[in-house]
Amino acid sequence: MHIGNLITRHARYRPHHPAVIFGGKRLRYDAFNRRVNRLANAMQRHGVSKGQRIATLLPNCLELLEIYWAAAKTGVVVVPLSPMLLGSGLAGLLGDSDAVLLFTNSALRPVVDEARHMLPQMVDGSIVLTDGGAAGYLHYEGFTDGPETEPQDAGLVGDDVYNIMYTSGTTGLPKGIVHTHRIRANYGTLLANAFRIGPDAVVLHTGSIVFNGAFTTLMPCFYSGATYILHPQFDVEALIDTVKREKVTHMMMVPSQIVAMMASPRFEPEAMRSLQMILSLGAPLHNEHKERLNRHLPGRFYELYGLTEGFMTILDRDDALRKQGSVGVPPPFSDMRIMLEDGRIAASNEIGEIVGRGPLLMPGYFKRPDLTAQAVVDGWLYTGDLGYTDEDGYLYLVDRKKEMIDSGGVKIYPRDIEDIVVRHPLVQEVAVFGIPHEKWGETPLAAVVLKERGLIDAEALRDWINDRVSARYQRVSAVAIIDEFPRNAAGKILKRELRDAYWKEKGTRI
Repeated sequence: MHIGNLITRHARYRPHHPAVIFGGKRLRYDAFNRRVNRLANAMQRHGVSKGQRIATLLPNCLELLEIYWAAAKTGVVVVPLSPMLLGSGLAGLLGDSDAVLLFTNSALRPVVDEARHMLPQMVDGSIVLTDGGAAGYLHYEGFTDGPETEPQDAGLVGDDVYNIMYTSGTTGLPKGIVHTHRIRANYGTLLANAFRIGPDAVVLHTGSIVFNGAFTTLMPCFYSGATYILHPQFDVEALIDTVKREKVTHMMMVPSQIVAMMASPRFEPEAMRSLQMILSLGAPLHNEHKERLNRHLPGRFYELYGLTEGFMTILDRDDALRKQGSVGVPPPFSDMRIMLEDGRIAASNEIGEIVGRGPLLMPGYFKRPDLTAQAVVDGWLYTGDLGYTDEDGYLYLVDRKKEMIDSGGVKIYPRDIEDIVVRHPLVQEVAVFGIPHEKWGETPLAAVVLKERGLIDAEALRDWINDRVSARYQRVSAVAIIDEFPRNAAGKILKRELRDAYWKEKGTRI
């Protein structure tokens, strides 16, 4: 059970079906397969063999998709890295992954050049530019000159490693999460079923495909032989235009992108009726936004809660209203528990740590059996997230253990406050986190992005929030109005950077 023959299969049985659309390029499955084969053969001729790691430092592009599927055919392990990395961060991840080949482009050459002196294994010829040649680099087109026939059989099995996904990391070096061919195949089958992605689906992806959330629609799309539309980056106007023009049926976004789509003056629900799925993942989408989305485009909203390490729950579109606020249930063949601090399994409505197992579970962190043993105990992944289940077994998130605020011994969950702040008609997005307090240890601060500046000040918004929280200890000590949030490549808000900014400015401003 491996994914190496998926593109080959579609090229044989439905060669003329549209496979990939990127920019002005539209490739059918037969043409896409030939391009993937050229790259796969080039990697084998270059001496890169099954099990060796190749890394990418690329934005969304057609070449990145080709690398993913060439790796799948050859048994080479692909390590997608964020194009937002700096030189030292890049060097650390390339060194940790033992990558023997790096694909990048001219725009990112300065970052690669900065890292090269720290990477003795990255000799001339081990770095490939996808958009032009340079001294000491291989040129992608020259690198891929070769036969379009199927590459040499790599003898793949399900337990062969397909890729390593590095976490964003809160402290120290990020951890490399190992995914096998079997795991990615299960992404394809389980999620195609869950999201109703069939061969005639048109799947749009506008965020970065170097983070794991992208694989929740990428794998079921290519498993089904559907059409995959990739945008260079998130652009709300391009998204709206593409949905209308291409009759997009399925798309996945992080909450900030959903909010931006609905805030656009060009958002016309009637023109987007082709959509059968709008999947939200990466962070909780606040109920205020869910309600608005379900009003405009009813019967299309799905929500996924999950960890790259290999556990997820899915709220189906048919349950979105009936179980609003829930993030659903585990997919088939998966189990979930809520564990209390004393080791007992929680009853319904008791808050504890979310623990899960199933066919998506990683074999471990790359070269870190110590960290693997901490995260996976007796086959169960301990997520570090807090939640509870209702009487029907549906999961409700409370918050991250690490983001919980301890104020005078009282536990404050930032999400409870965020759900209130986002109801203000002038608030577009909010992030609540703890800041130091002399008496209580920590106290909540709300960082806010407004829909329009100048119509309310921080003090007035703070008072509005504090008049509506359900307990005195949830009152925010301050509101910081900022222009935009720091985000990672997946579009997630980086609360750690917001906290660091607070510490740097001693709480006077962010």
